[in-house]
Amino acid sequence: MPPNLRDLKLILVHTYIMVKDLFERIQNNKGPLGKWASQAEGYFVFPKLEGELGPRMKFQGKDILNWSLNDYLGLANHPEVRKADADAAIEFGAAAPMGARMMSGHTKYHEQLEEELAAFVMKESAYLLNFGYQGMVSIIDALVTRNDVIVYDVDAHACIIDGVRLHSGKRFTYRHNDIESMEKNLARATKLAETTGGGILFITEGVFGMRGQQGKLKEIVAMKEKYNFRLLVDDAHGFGTLGKTGAGAGEEQGCQDGIDVYFSTFAKSMANIGAFVAADKDIIDYLKYNLRSQMFAKALPMIQTIGSLKRLELLRNSSELKDKLWVNVNALQSGLRTRNFNIGDTNTCVTPVYLEGSVPEAMVMVNDLRENYGIFLSIVIYPVIPKGMILLRLIPTASHTLSDIDETLTAFEDIRERLENGTYKEIASRTKVDLDA
Repeated sequence: MPPNLRDLKLILVHTYIMVKDLFERIQNNKGPLGKWASQAEGYFVFPKLEGELGPRMKFQGKDILNWSLNDYLGLANHPEVRKADADAAIEFGAAAPMGARMMSGHTKYHEQLEEELAAFVMKESAYLLNFGYQGMVSIIDALVTRNDVIVYDVDAHACIIDGVRLHSGKRFTYRHNDIESMEKNLARATKLAETTGGGILFITEGVFGMRGQQGKLKEIVAMKEKYNFRLLVDDAHGFGTLGKTGAGAGEEQGCQDGIDVYFSTFAKSMANIGAFVAADKDIIDYLKYNLRSQMFAKALPMIQTIGSLKRLELLRNSSELKDKLWVNVNALQSGLRTRNFNIGDTNTCVTPVYLEGSVPEAMVMVNDLRENYGIFLSIVIYPVIPKGMILLRLIPTASHTLSDIDETLTAFEDIRERLENGTYKEIASRTKVDLDA
C-alpha cells in the first residue's frame, strides 16, 4: 500500500475511535425525569385516563375524582361545544384546510376567530397559532434580532425558555416576580442595548402555572415610564379565568393596554388545541409573515377553528361558568388554608399544596391517594421544584362540586398525617426506590 494511502487509513481509523457514538450518552443517562421511567411510567407519568373528560373519570379500571385537567370552565363536554365540534367534523373532516395559511390553508373562519379574539382581549389584531408551545418559541424568535436584549422571569414556562435559547443576542433573568431584580436587570439591559443599537423584550407570564401566582404586570407596565422596553405576556392560565370579562391577567390588574404582545393557548379555558397572539395591527402583520412555526406548517384544522368560535362565544356570554369556577376555587383554597396546608401565595385558580418529603415518599403518597381515596392529581417533584419538597397541584374547574372538594380535603388531612408520622417513608424503604433521590 502506498505510504499516503496507509497514512489516510490510519487517520480514518483514529478518527472513528475518537468519535463517540451519539446515542451513548442517551443510553447511559436518561435525564433527571427519565431515570424514574421504569418505576413511574404508566402510573405516575403517562397515565391512561378513560371516560368523558371531567371530574369523574376512570384510571386503571377504577373511578377517580380528577383534579388534573385544565378544563377550567368545563367546556370540554359542554353540549353546545360537542355539537359544534361534531358539525364541523361532518362538514369539513379532519384534513381541511390543506396547506399553510400563506399558501392554501386560509379561510373566513380563521379570520373571524382572529377578529373575535382580538376584540375580546382588547387588542387591534390577532393571529392564530397551531400550538401554544411552538407558537411562543416562534414569537420570541421573530420579535428579536441579535442586537436586542431579552429580560425574563427565571421561573418562566419551558416554551419561553426554549424561545429565548434561539436568541443569538444577550438575555438576562430576574428573580421570580421580584420587582427589585426586574429593575436591576432592566438597567443592565438598557446599558447593553445602548451599545448594540437594539431594543429590549421583557417576557413574563400572566399566571405561573406551577405556583399559581399572577405575574406582576401592573408593576412591570409602570416601569415603562423609566425604561424603554416592550412587554410580551404568556397568559395561558389567565385567559378565561381572570378579569371581569375573562380577558385575563392584564384585565384583572387593569393594565391590558400596557401589554404590547398578548399570548394565550386554547388548551386551558377553551378546552381545545391551538393558540393565538394579539397586538397592534402592525406587529401582527409582521408576525404573519415572519412566524416560522406558522409559515411552514399546516393551518389550524377547521374542527379546532370552528370549535373555538363556539367556545369563545360561550366564554363571552356565559359568565356563570367563570362564577361557578371561582366558587369552587375559593372553597378549595380556603378549605386548605383553614386546615393549615401550605398553598403558597396563589391568587389564581391554580392550587399548589406544598409538603416536605422525598421522591419515594411522594410516589407512595400519590399511590395512596389514587388507590385508597380515588383521587387523581398532578405531582411535581425534584428537579422541577427543590429537593426535599413535594408539590401536589390541583386544578379546580367549573365542573367540580362542593362535595368533591369536601372529599378531597378529608383525604388530604389523612395523607399529611401519614407523611409526617413516617408511614410513607417506611413503605418506600421496602420498595426498590432510591431514598436519596
